[in-house]
Amino acid sequence: MIDTIAEFGHRTFASLKIRNYRLYFIGQAISQSGTWMQIVALGWLVLELTGSGSQLGLVVASQFWPILMLGPWGGVIVDRFNKRAILFWTNAVFFALATGISILVFTDTIQLWMLYAFSFSYGMVRVLDNPARQTFVSEMVNEGYLKNAVSLNATVNHLMRAVGPSIAGVLIAGIGIAFCFLINGLSYLAVIAMLYLMRKGELHTKSPVLKKAGQLAEGFRYVLATPIIKKTLIMMAIIGTFAYEFQVSLPLLAQQTFMGDAASYAALLAAMGIGSALGGLYSAGRHKIAHHHLVIFAMLFGGSMVLTSIMPTLHLAVLGMFFVGIFSINVISLGNTTVQLESIPEMRGRVMALWSVAMVGSTALGGPIIGFIGEHVGARWGLAVGGIITIMTVAFLTYALLQRDTLQEIPEGVEDKVD
Repeated sequence: MIDTIAEFGHRTFASLKIRNYRLYFIGQAISQSGTWMQIVALGWLVLELTGSGSQLGLVVASQFWPILMLGPWGGVIVDRFNKRAILFWTNAVFFALATGISILVFTDTIQLWMLYAFSFSYGMVRVLDNPARQTFVSEMVNEGYLKNAVSLNATVNHLMRAVGPSIAGVLIAGIGIAFCFLINGLSYLAVIAMLYLMRKGELHTKSPVLKKAGQLAEGFRYVLATPIIKKTLIMMAIIGTFAYEFQVSLPLLAQQTFMGDAASYAALLAAMGIGSALGGLYSAGRHKIAHHHLVIFAMLFGGSMVLTSIMPTLHLAVLGMFFVGIFSINVISLGNTTVQLESIPEMRGRVMALWSVAMVGSTALGGPIIGFIGEHVGARWGLAVGGIITIMTVAFLTYALLQRDTLQEIPEGVEDKVD
């Protein structure tokens, strides 16, 4: 029994024995916790200043407008430069932005337009930071550890989605919302320190991709000519627009439906984070997938959102968000892996840039819509609409997705690059 547990631990955390990746993992754990604290603080601060779901949706969306517009170019640019150097600069800018906004909140000089400027600036940096973080993993570990390293990255992100909001709820109730931004700012220093401590000679640095005209257009043409990739991206873009708007729907649900405070919002996010962490562990152990898996989990995801939206008490809604988290991460994981499996290697980077636009950039469109619905129709509908549209979208595309429904082995290097 002890040997079995030891073997499981060795397999699960295998890539942590690599020094550079271990340092990176520690830095990311600290930073992701701070990021989720900031997410809670930003949403609650907008509601404190305006009481408006529409304004909340627009502020959240402003983080994602740059990704929607510039996301594909971000991947192309990152491929041309040193990933570690890019991460030094992006985390330095994140530090400046978070500490700057904390000073404005501390001094009670914060205004709504400043939150718009902060969110947009944050999004601009993420255009480079997101693809740099995803691709840098392959430079710290060799191919034999890549799948494990990516899975651990996803798992720590989901765990911090539970830890960060919980800490934020306590801080906001106890000593003030400004400390969430300040601690997040300091967390970026941990990432910078870990990057500095890495041994450059142990990195598997790849040669930069040479600039060539038409690379982006070539990626678009490839997606349009590949039916499964096209249909999957369409489905995920619609779901991303209306369902993955929890930074908007959950604070409205906590405040307007359950008459709660920031701790109530944090509890909903934390429950989703715990569910996502458990779902992520299940996903990390998956070695084969088929298209019907994506259909099933997407249906369960939409249904769990609808059920959570009608829960009569906060405690039951928290329980509902736990299941939303389980199904949510599996939808992202399966969609992501399906798109990668269907892509030829030389096109995979550009295809995944479009994936990021579909999943992350779509919030720029959906955030204001869900905020408007939550404010003028009802906070429960802000959550329910996402679930209903998810179910309808999956039902419409099921036939197309299941035309070639075969069980496929997930090869090394193709894994859940979820962010």
